[in-house]
This record gives sequence, C-alpha cells and structure tokens, in this order.
Amino acid sequence: MWPQAWRHFPAALDHPMNTVFDGYGALLLEGSLETLKLAVCSLALAFAIGLLAASAKLFGSRLIARLAEMYTTVVRGAPDLVLMLLLYYSIQILLNGLTERLQWAQIDIKPFAAGVIVLGLIHGAYFTETFRGAFLAIPRGQLESAISLGMPYGHVLSHILFPQMMRFALPAIGNNWQVIVKSTALVSVIGLSDVIKAAHDAGKSTTRYFFFIAVAAFVYLLITTVSNLVLRYLQNRYDVGTRKVNS
Repeated sequence: MWPQAWRHFPAALDHPMNTVFDGYGALLLEGSLETLKLAVCSLALAFAIGLLAASAKLFGSRLIARLAEMYTTVVRGAPDLVLMLLLYYSIQILLNGLTERLQWAQIDIKPFAAGVIVLGLIHGAYFTETFRGAFLAIPRGQLESAISLGMPYGHVLSHILFPQMMRFALPAIGNNWQVIVKSTALVSVIGLSDVIKAAHDAGKSTTRYFFFIAVAAFVYLLITTVSNLVLRYLQNRYDVGTRKVNS
C-alpha cells in the first residue's frame, strides 16, 4: 500500500507548485530522490571496497597488498569524469563481447547501476586509505592480545578493531560522503535522470535555466546539511567512553 501511495506523491506535490516550478516539480523531486539513492548505494559499495582493500594492504600477502596499492594509485591519480566514461563504456564493451561469445542476449547496463559501480570503484580507493589510516591508529597490542587469547579474526575485526576504527575514520568518511554526493552530478553525462538532468531539462524548456540550476544546488546543499547532522550524531556515539582533551 505504501509504495502505491508513494508513486502518486510526486504528482500530488507538483499540483500546487505548478506556478513556481512550471509543472516540473514532480520531475525535480524524482531526480532528487534518484540522486540521493545513487549516493547512498555508491557509499555502501565504496565502504565495502575500502574495507576489503584496506584489509588487503594491512593483512594480505605481498601480492594482494601490491594489487590493492596499484588500485588506489591508479584510481586516485585519474580524474573522476575520465574514469566514469572509461569504466562505463569499457564494462559495456566487455559485456557485449562476453554475451556474443556465449551466444546470449545482449545485456545493457542501466545508467543507475553503472553510476553505482563507477562511483563505488572510484571512491573505494579513497575509503581504502581512510580505513588503513584508522586501523593503524589503533594500538597494535590490542590486536595481538585478542589473537593470543584465541579470538577468531572475524570477532577481532567486528568487536575490537571496527568500533575503534570508526571513531578515527568518521571525519574522513564524512568528507568522502560529501564528495560522493557532489560526484553524482557527473553521472548525468551517461544518461541518468538525476536532479541535474531534471534541472537542465526544465531550464531548457522554460528558459528559466538559472532558477532550476539554483534549485538543484539547493537540493545538494540540503543533502549535505542533513548529512552533517547525522555525522555529528555518529561521531558523538562512537566517542562514548573516550577521554576528551580540552585544548
């Protein structure tokens, strides 16, 4: 029942705002929700990649650590837009070649899925260095003591390392999240109907280009403002039980 009601919400919202948004209120709302969904999914993928690559650098074999180092070096050294176009088209070409060889039906990557994969891979490299530095900030004696007591490595990671790592990593995680939110604007170049594309289409149709781009900017500002409040809450939560030093 709720999904059906939500489906009609943009149209209902657009009706009293036709004068302000020239009938494009629903389009802007749908684009804003698509932007937020893209950012959250990309954050989850980047978070997972960052944890895996950081663990590979710190605890993996020499070969695995070298591969993780190569990944972070290449990704952090190339512009996001170049990587986005390169990965989007190269992944599609690889899929086309694979399906043709296996004589399967062609698989087309949707812009949303492509955006999540590309942003996750790009920002996973930055999360890797964030988590690596946070892990190194934890006294190594805690890891050695837990292992000597026979704790499984999974329990050591989830009960000892991860909670303390998050306290050190949260400021950088907040910065990376803000960058991910702004990077979603780049995905419009591969055809995603996000808030930037919605504002562009509305501005082009109504000649009120500045107004609709300003609305898109306000949407990004609103997302980052709410994000700051959430991050502040998480920082206070992970700081519980720690001694605060007054400067």
